Amino acid sequence: MSIRPARMEDAPALAAIYAPAVLTGTASFEIEPPSAAEMAKRLMQVKSHGWPWLVHVTMGQVDGYAYVTQFRDRAAYRYCGETSVYVAPDAQRTGIGQALLSAATSAAGKAGFRQLIAVIGDSGNTASIALHAACGFERAGLLKAVGEKFGKPLDIVMMQRSLTS
Repeated sequence: MSIRPARMEDAPALAAIYAPAVLTGTASFEIEPPSAAEMAKRLMQVKSHGWPWLVHVTMGQVDGYAYVTQFRDRAAYRYCGETSVYVAPDAQRTGIGQALLSAATSAAGKAGFRQLIAVIGDSGNTASIALHAACGFERAGLLKAVGEKFGKPLDIVMMQRSLTS
């Protein structure tokens, strides 16, 4: 097992990992899963800014990824990043998510971020909330019924971690 920077040739694996979260879960508020070409475009965008996008590899197969982008586009947010972590369904609850989030957090600090925000889809997503808490994130807020998926209104849980203290 290893963690390394994502490469363009990882795009099909990234799309395959993300698709179940989009199609059957509420962690992502996307409705249609992006194609491998779209994931390659997103990867290129992240990397073009010098922000981290990491993958976890087990026996030659990418089975999880994490990346950090600027929280919002306006310049005042340039030191605040937003985390994203996804693990293949058959590799969940094995420690991969925590390893990826820890590595991404470290890389985010090196990329110049001072604060990290996790925007966790669905307040019932206890696994993601626990993962972020285990990596030093603290609950910062709850936005009620801001999304809807599968005919169900969904909250988002905001968690935050300082990289300067």
